[in-house]
Parts: sequence; C-alpha cells; structure tokens
Amino acid sequence: MFQTKFQEPLISVYYSIGSRPLDNWAVNQFKEGEMQHVQDDLLKSKVLQLQSPNVNACCITCPMNPKSSLSVRLPFVTLLVKNLERFFTFEITILDSENIRRRVRVSNYHTIKKLSTFIVTMPFCMNEGWNQLNLNLAAITSDSFKTTYVETVRVQVHANCRLRRIYFSDQQYKDDQLPNSYRLHGSKDVREKPKSLLRKNSAVVDKYSAGDKL
Repeated sequence: MFQTKFQEPLISVYYSIGSRPLDNWAVNQFKEGEMQHVQDDLLKSKVLQLQSPNVNACCITCPMNPKSSLSVRLPFVTLLVKNLERFFTFEITILDSENIRRRVRVSNYHTIKKLSTFIVTMPFCMNEGWNQLNLNLAAITSDSFKTTYVETVRVQVHANCRLRRIYFSDQQYKDDQLPNSYRLHGSKDVREKPKSLLRKNSAVVDKYSAGDKL
C-alpha cells in the first residue's frame, strides 16, 4: 500500500474520523463479537469500539487483501487506544533482513515475554482511560530475532478496546512535536508490568497526563 520510494515521517493507517475509516481494513466479526463506531465522551468524537468475550472473535486487519503488504518502512508504530478493562491484544507482522515474515503480538493477559522462531509475544498493561502505545519495531526485531527490521507487512487489532488512530513514524516524537489530531488530550498514564516480568525492549508505553488491552 505504501510502496513509494519516499515515505513521510508520519503515516496513518487508521483514523476514526471520517466517512469511511475502515476502507482499507478487513473486518472479522463473529456472533459473540461487537464492533461499532461510537461517540467517546472524553475525546468528543467518533472512535471504533471492539468488544468480545473472546479476543479472536472481533478484529480488524490491514491491508484488506491477505496477499498484500502495507510496505511501511518506518520503524515506530503508535496506537491510540482506550482501556476497556478487558482482555486486549494486537499484532504487527514485519518483514526482516532474512526475508522472513515475523509477528509481534502484544497483549494485556500475558505476564512474560515468549519467543519462538516466527513470533514474539509481549505483555503490557494500561491505566484507565485513553493510552498511547509505542513500539520500536526495529529494536524488537533485533532483540528478538537477531535480524534487521525492513518493513511492516500487516496490522491486526483485536477486542477489547476503543481505537482512535494507528500511525507509523520515523522516530518517537514528543507530544508537542505532533499535529493536534495525532495527540491524545485527557488520557491517563499507562503503566508497564513489573520489570521482573519483562525483558529489555518489550513494548514501550508512553505516559501522558490529564490534559491529553499487541
């Protein structure tokens, strides 16, 4: 989708504002899943709400075609999500220097980092309210698979959360360096799980004060 030779410092792949925010996304929703755009009281705007007793019963995937690739080469990915105090997970598929697709899965229901040849599962936890989740995909790829990050192939977001935006960047920007629509005003702090449960280069979670569950 973004195979152009030059890529902007910020690339947004999902934004809840607009008439057709899921245009480039495949929607998978089973009987027990619930997915709808709702008005968020804090943000005063529409956001996507994904809910299900089973996280796999409700998810969105980009790109829509499973044979296609996002081809985003920017190494940082940020999700603006609201904690619904239920199980939540998301997954990023990357392509590395060995031309192998690997998956980075982030969830709030695991307690330790798990690693295999093709997937790394990392835990995180959030405070109440809106949170900004930042992952350094280059560092995760190097630390977990001992290879080099090339590009992001796919993004998949599961229940349970409210989703405002997903974007990639060439570096981790401070809040005052971002356009207003990329910020979260009024969100609470995110807290990491105890360091004894996490290895270095797990999901990096930024903290935002008032005024702002991969």
